[in-house]
Amino acid sequence: MNTTLFQYCQKIVLFSADLSSVLLARRKGEVDYDGVYSFVGGKMETTDTSFVEGLRREKTEEIGHMCSVRVYPTYTTARLFQKADGTSMVLPHVFAVFESGEIVLNDEYSDFVWVSVSDIDVFGPKIDTVSHIVHSFVKNKDMFLSTESFVI
Repeated sequence: MNTTLFQYCQKIVLFSADLSSVLLARRKGEVDYDGVYSFVGGKMETTDTSFVEGLRREKTEEIGHMCSVRVYPTYTTARLFQKADGTSMVLPHVFAVFESGEIVLNDEYSDFVWVSVSDIDVFGPKIDTVSHIVHSFVKNKDMFLSTESFVI
């Protein structure tokens, strides 16, 4: 087994426009997290020309082209995840704000919910790192909002 190969799987931590809630989607048909809520996002592909283009492609694939999202990719919070099959993934989490439009999920998810930041600790089932990442991003929101952003 090659011990130097990792998948790079960017996650979009999508806050409502007023930053009071965060979007979580319920995974469907997945070995590691079937039925569990998570942030949206996915693996970078060799055809992605930049980090932002990868985020744009994943946003469109997972929640549709009818919504507009502003991402702030300057700072990320990364996690390392080892899948049930033994492969590893690096998961950079990117601060983002919903701007407008309709969310239309692809078939990787069964539903989505906007969870109040004040309820994130008790909401479930969710991936165990969700609460920590949401609280960290809320704490540092002024730093994120002062950096370069892109609408995807």
